[in-house]
Amino acid sequence: ELLSVEEADELVALDAALERLRTINPRGAEVVDHRFFAGLSLEEAAATLALSTKTVQRDWLAARAWLRAEIGPETGSTPLA
Repeated sequence: ELLSVEEADELVALDAALERLRTINPRGAEVVDHRFFAGLSLEEAAATLALSTKTVQRDWLAARAWLRAEIGPETGSTPLA
């Protein structure tokens, strides 16, 4: 199935924001990669990254909030809901 123009714009904005996040919070960006793109649970991401589940949860919440704040103004939406 093809993406709508709006969905494609959101993915482009997400990719750009994720690259910005990677420069200021590399571990948070890595957690987003594992959770959002690979679909791993908190526990699976923690095991993969050799971190505690609590640390991954904190990184996930912080990175997700940062990305929402970054992307919302660009697209008018709130991805990573």
